[in-house]
Amino acid sequence: MSRTPSFVLPIPEGRESSSQDLSPYDESIVHDSFHQLIQEQSQRAEAESLELQEWPPRDKGGGSQLHGAPQEYSSATLRILANMPSRTIGRSRGAIISQYYNQTVKLRRKNSRPLLRDMSRSARPSIRQYDLEFDLTPREEEEKRSLLVEELQGLTITQRNHMLQNMPLSLTEKRCLRQDIYIRRGRQRCYQISQTQLYCCSHLKYHCIIAFRSLWYGLLSGLYALKPWRYSLKQISGQFGSSVLSYFLFLKTLVSFNILLLLLLLPFIVAVQVAFPPTSESSNFQSFTGLELFTGGGPFTHTVMYYGYYSNFTLNQPCSSHQSSDHCPANAVHLPYNMPLAYLFTIGFSFFITCITLVYSMSRSFGKSYRVGSTLGVHAITVFCSWDYNVTQKWASRLQHDNIRTQLKELLAEWQLKQYPRSVCGRLRQMTVLFLVWLLSLASVLGCAIAVYSFSEFMHENHEIRTETISEKLQEARLLVLPLIVCIINLVVPYFYNVLAICEQHDSPVLEVYVAICRNLILKMVILGLLCYHWMGRKVKSLEDQCWETFVGQELYRFMVMDFIFTLVDTLFGELVWRLISEKLKRDRKPEFDVARNVLELIYGQTLTWLGVLFSPLLPVIQVLKLLFLFYIKKISLMANCQAPRKPWRASHMTTIFITLLCFPSFLGAAIFLSYAIWQVRPSRNCGPFRTLDTIYEAGKVWIRRLEEASPSVTWFTWIHQNLVENTFFIFLMSIVLLSG
Repeated sequence: MSRTPSFVLPIPEGRESSSQDLSPYDESIVHDSFHQLIQEQSQRAEAESLELQEWPPRDKGGGSQLHGAPQEYSSATLRILANMPSRTIGRSRGAIISQYYNQTVKLRRKNSRPLLRDMSRSARPSIRQYDLEFDLTPREEEEKRSLLVEELQGLTITQRNHMLQNMPLSLTEKRCLRQDIYIRRGRQRCYQISQTQLYCCSHLKYHCIIAFRSLWYGLLSGLYALKPWRYSLKQISGQFGSSVLSYFLFLKTLVSFNILLLLLLLPFIVAVQVAFPPTSESSNFQSFTGLELFTGGGPFTHTVMYYGYYSNFTLNQPCSSHQSSDHCPANAVHLPYNMPLAYLFTIGFSFFITCITLVYSMSRSFGKSYRVGSTLGVHAITVFCSWDYNVTQKWASRLQHDNIRTQLKELLAEWQLKQYPRSVCGRLRQMTVLFLVWLLSLASVLGCAIAVYSFSEFMHENHEIRTETISEKLQEARLLVLPLIVCIINLVVPYFYNVLAICEQHDSPVLEVYVAICRNLILKMVILGLLCYHWMGRKVKSLEDQCWETFVGQELYRFMVMDFIFTLVDTLFGELVWRLISEKLKRDRKPEFDVARNVLELIYGQTLTWLGVLFSPLLPVIQVLKLLFLFYIKKISLMANCQAPRKPWRASHMTTIFITLLCFPSFLGAAIFLSYAIWQVRPSRNCGPFRTLDTIYEAGKVWIRRLEEASPSVTWFTWIHQNLVENTFFIFLMSIVLLSG
């Protein structure tokens, strides 16, 4: 009798296919002829004679096979065919329940049955045993369901869970079956235990276990739902792709770093100083006019926000340096808290923890992005394995649909770029253009550096000129000029770089973003280097009789505030106005989200925060508020004013690149700046916790000396400090280990 040609899925045979013993009742064997089953169900003819026939071995010599002859499938092919969603075509819920009831009954005799290859041809089971039944009546379906529940109760927990997982039913129906099993088992147990005195305790124990388990799962789902911006990130990924999503993920990472800083600075420095405020600053009060929100001066100067407010004595000591001996109680409790030592160790430990976290994040991100074989079969994985079948809500399925569609666009665009390389003449022409464009960009960086240096020197010379005609508020407003000039440069020059990028005409959007990041990074790092020289070189010498640390903290606060204001202005006029102009001209072309420029703005703001932690411990609070506002402002502007990239590209390594830039140019530069301020610069003589010392680092030496005098038995601690902490070779070795890790 003629046979219908079988469906062949060209998947190579795995190594383990020949070593696995397949049972005739294994579901993967049943579905090897599923194409014939569907035709059998529709035609209802010639089905009784259809048997599982023995397949001839493959021609290993490469010879041709007869047309229409069935091929031998590997275990991987059978497993894929068995798990295809199309296996449920034409099958009702009642037919599925009836089939799995029969399969559950036969499962008990599975171990006693011989293997398929050991059975004779006439004794092999017919494929009609797995016939797709017609729709059952409600009464028959309920009977089959009851019988299925009873049979599932007789299986072991592992077999029962495996059977329920393989049933092609919805999650709701599987959950109902599982509940019916537990209810019936509970009734049987209750009936058996009701004859004894242990019924109440067992019933209470059962309900307690169920309640605690439900509570635990509820807490886990609640914690997952409390992840910040979970829905917003999915929405951005679905509409704009992974390139734009990488910016918001990086912003979320920066929020975590600043919260980590605050967890150390707030309880050990700020809260302690608030609990024991210095009495000498209680009478200093200045009126609030509103300008102080931008300058950070006025009434904010003598608060815990800046370095100069903190005490240089041991807090909560009965007779501290600011108290007279007449007010020392005789029975006071001795709970000393060395504020200079706590200030130094907290700043140092917070930077150490931040460095460890950065290195760990960078290595983890590098392992995810650059692991060997991560790109093999990525197209097939995206097509067949991306959909989450637990999604039931309409908005969630639409969001996931958009996300998968955007991922496929990015993968196809990346694959298409590799298919059309440039010619030799095209490469030479592009190299010439790149040389000229880089020459212009470096010249612009040099010009901006000269402008910032000249203007900072001009402001430094005029800062000491205090005439009576200039009011105090006007003098305070003049302090905003330097941050204003720097923010204008940071706003205008990146747009000039975008114009140069148009001339380059990069084939890859990823390369275009990397080049833009490199140029913006050079510009911002050069400007920050000049500002650090301005603060540590000029201001320290000119403000020897004043609190120069507080002035540097106020300067960094002004730069952060002005940077936030210019970011809002850029978002408003750079994206909103462009969209309005496009709508006025009836052009369907909205601006694209500039990933490189926005990411460098985040790195620039975080660098300012790390530079100012020593001089303003509450600066991370300002940074966290700024990042929270930026997330929602950028998201609203992105949804309303921007469009998806015209050239889709996959940001597979973007997060790794961002973390690396945050670690090496940003964090490393801030650590060098603060190390120089701690080890080399002399503190102010009239403010701060280190006013009586030659350097900030000397506070640790004084404490070690006093500890050795008070307790000679801790000489080992002194040895550790001298040979490990003060030893430059050990510090250099630790730095190499951290950077190479």
